[in-house]
Amino acid sequence: MNIRTTASLFAVALAASFAALTFASPPQGGNIPVAGQQPAPEFRDIEKWLNSQPLKLEELRGKVVLVDFWTYTCINCLNHLPYVKDWHAKYKDSGLVVVGVHTPEFAYEKSTKNVQDAIKKLGIQHAVAQDNNYATWKAFGNQYWPAVYLIDKQGRIVYSHFGEGRYGATEKKIQDLLAQPSPTGS
Repeated sequence: MNIRTTASLFAVALAASFAALTFASPPQGGNIPVAGQQPAPEFRDIEKWLNSQPLKLEELRGKVVLVDFWTYTCINCLNHLPYVKDWHAKYKDSGLVVVGVHTPEFAYEKSTKNVQDAIKKLGIQHAVAQDNNYATWKAFGNQYWPAVYLIDKQGRIVYSHFGEGRYGATEKKIQDLLAQPSPTGS
């Protein structure tokens, strides 16, 4: 093969790869089947808790918990954040606990001061767990920013969504979970 043919084949392969990535459907998450309901893993190896004392999911039984994996330089996370903040404001007095799990993509995002500055600038009021070592990220089997997991009053993951969108469906699920009775003894 000559150089021109090799370059042409490379260009076609590159274009095909780009098209596949561009037009592939992003992971959506959604309702987890009843048989797949699983206990939520505990928050693990949290570097620092911001806006909150350390939280344990076991101690939050009887509440609905929204776990939001994010990082402050992710544009999709920043587009998604107003909805998370709104849900916190709307439902915190009805039993929703929002925990933003800040899992850094870049080394400078590991700085607690940088995260604190971002929290202040973005007006975040809910709890933020700094997951610099990806321990909580891995415990949830997460792979995406942003990613939302809803945990019911019994402590089971019952819903997930990855990326932007589905805000109406997520809020409806929050409302449905809040309307469910608390487990006995909570």
